[in-house]
Order: sequence, then structure tokens, then C-alpha cells
Amino acid sequence: MSLLALLFALVCERGLTHLLHLREWRWLDPYFDWADGFMAGRTGLPVVLAACGLVALPALPVLLVARWLDPQLLGLLQFAFSVLVLLFAFGPRDLQDEVDDYAAALERHDRDEALRLGKELLESSPTPLGLGVREAVEEAVFIQANNRIFGVIFWFMVLGAGGAWLYRVSDMLRRRAAFEAARQGVPRIRGDLGSVLALVHGVLSWLPARLTALAYALAGSFEDAVGNWRSAVDRVGPATGMLDRAEDLLARVGKGSLQPSLAAVSPDMLDIMTVRGAWRIVRRSLWIWVAVIALLIITGAAV
Repeated sequence: MSLLALLFALVCERGLTHLLHLREWRWLDPYFDWADGFMAGRTGLPVVLAACGLVALPALPVLLVARWLDPQLLGLLQFAFSVLVLLFAFGPRDLQDEVDDYAAALERHDRDEALRLGKELLESSPTPLGLGVREAVEEAVFIQANNRIFGVIFWFMVLGAGGAWLYRVSDMLRRRAAFEAARQGVPRIRGDLGSVLALVHGVLSWLPARLTALAYALAGSFEDAVGNWRSAVDRVGPATGMLDRAEDLLARVGKGSLQPSLAAVSPDMLDIMTVRGAWRIVRRSLWIWVAVIALLIITGAAV
């Protein structure tokens, strides 16, 4: 039933793009802002407990409802509930639409619009990253795919609808903390609420990110992707956060898997083909995930 709910949600998502603005869940912004103000200036164990509670509290009702619906009507109510939760857990915006809009702006030579759309993918300006816009957006597609799609699927298969929503909440709170820090122009203090929320999301992303990176390697140039995986592991420093390491791995492996296919692309088309190629790797990886999940379910049922 979980596989059917996942497939149904993936198909429905493409047909409900006009409703996707509903899943940005801005009501979590004041929820974070209140907690951030209450925990201002604090560090240590109380902040860790507060961050874990902030993530778990919105997910708990979803988990309880899913458990209660499990025996109802042969699981049909739980199926419908799981599809609904997944539709709101994927996101907050549709990654394919963002890639298409970005590429369309480049094709129109509308650099201002392309830069605006690129910043939405990056969650910030590409300048602080020390990367060109093309490379930064390429990396963002691979990173955002894990935040918006693969991490949700992983935790859905592990904990059901509650797990999918738990991961989405952790990502939204992490994004809000980063946005507030950038808006105020004040760097986050190590151990404050924002940095601990990033750590919580990093913990939840640790395994999905590595499975996603493996799928990227299988979906593109395996040899180049594995080479970049090794370099990502070699450059890890003691001060690098868990989420930063996961994002660096996704970006490097994704770029390695795509790189050979861009060798013959003309320079004037490189920006467009790079972002479209990154989405192509993500789409292939998604179907690799679906195929593996189906195989695991079938073999598990057979046993």
C-alpha cells in the first residue's frame, strides 16, 4: 500500500501544480519566530531539546492519525491520508517547474528573471558561495531534490505519513532559520536554535543523501560520480556541519554524474543544458528509487 500511495502522489503532484502554493505552510514561520525569540541567547542541551520538540510536535498528530486509520476500511483511509500528506510534504515548491521556468528565462535571454529564479533554488544569492551562477544552480538542483523529494520518500517508507511530514517540517524550520539570519544580517551562533535545527535536518538527511548520491551515480556517469564522491569525503573538515557535508556530497556526485554529457554542448547553450541535465539526472534517480522500493517490497512479501 505504501508503494501505491507513493506512486499515486507522484502522479497527482504533476496535475495539481496550481494548488502547490498551499503547501508552503507559512503558519510555521511564526511558530519558529516565537521559539527563536524565546530561546534567544541560549545554547546547550535546552536548545537541542527545544529544536527536537519543534520538529516533532507538528509531526506527531500526523503519525497518530496514520496509525489510527491503518485498520479502517482495509487500509483505504490510510492510503488516502498518506497520499494527501505526501502531496503536501513534497516541496514546498515543484522542483521541475522551477527548473523549467529558469531554463525558459535563459532561453528568452531574461537574465534578471533567471537570476531571481536561481536565487529561489539556492535559497540565497550565488555570490556568497564563491561559484558562478551556472554551477551554483546546478548544485542547488541536486541538493534541493533531496530536501524536497528523496528525503521525504525515505522517511515515508520508514515511518509512513508521519515520517514524511517530520522531514518536511525539519526542512521548513531549517529554511526559516536561514532566512531570518540572512534577513537580519547576523550570523548564527554555534549551538543556537537555528544551527541546531540545521543539525536535526542534517541527521534526518544523512542516510537519504547518501542513497540519493548513489542513485545519481547510477543515473549518469558512474565513474565520474564515484570519483567526486571520494573527493567529497577527502575534503571533509572537523568544523563542517552534518548538513553541509550531505549537501556537498550531493552536489559533487550529481555534477560528476552529469559532466560527461555536457562535453559536446556549445558554450551559448551550456547554462540551459546544465540545469535541464541536472533535472534529468534527478528524474532518472527518482525512478531508480521507485524501482528499488518496489523490488524490496515484492521480495519482502515473498519471504
